[in-house]
Amino acid sequence: MEDDAGVRRFVGKGLREQAYAVDMATTGEEALYQAEINTYDLIILDVMIPAPNGFEVCRRIREAGGRMPILMLTARDAVEDRVSGLDRGADDYLTKPFEFRELLARLRALLRRSAELRPPQLTVGDLVLDTAEQSAMRAGRPIALTHKEYALLEYLVRNAGRVVNRADIAEHVWDETFDPFSNLIEVYINRLRRKIDPDGKAGLLETRRGAGYLLKAETATARAGKTRGPAGSDAKNGLERKKHV
Repeated sequence: MEDDAGVRRFVGKGLREQAYAVDMATTGEEALYQAEINTYDLIILDVMIPAPNGFEVCRRIREAGGRMPILMLTARDAVEDRVSGLDRGADDYLTKPFEFRELLARLRALLRRSAELRPPQLTVGDLVLDTAEQSAMRAGRPIALTHKEYALLEYLVRNAGRVVNRADIAEHVWDETFDPFSNLIEVYINRLRRKIDPDGKAGLLETRRGAGYLLKAETATARAGKTRGPAGSDAKNGLERKKHV
């Protein structure tokens, strides 16, 4: 939710490359509509978005019961502006221009504080994801994943032991431009299965015909510490709620 088209494209592209699913709004009314019909892990909100402005959008989201973290962006660095945004329900403030890596760091910090605490490391059996490094290991062996493969695997791990269908995956891992008639989800599931079950025997990821996909979770745990070696991402979204910014 950003008023400057260039900044909006830059932020959206960068977040997608970091395995976040991203919806974008160009006006305050559109932002409020999106927040009403979707459930987001986090909202990035520009103060100067066309009416209603970011302060009012933030206030109305909180008034409607929205509990997701909200990060305010502004070109104005006056203390009064920061106080105004925080008083209306914002969780953090970032002044433009900013370094993209700082934006990512603030997103990670806000997501760690969200209602569903997101530990840096997730474990299902001998499958380990490090959510700060965007990497995964199986039985100590690093797994090479693209950003989207990682985002899909993290969503499955966070929902381990529960069957998730195509609609769930499309909502939480892809964005609003996803074509529901595409076979892209099946393609990515098959890629993941080959990578996490390379010998075809472990069977950690199952397809439930007519229902969806299941990542087995008999020994699912979440660890607060890091192990040495390759590790996973902090993405997204959530959202599960929408894994979405």
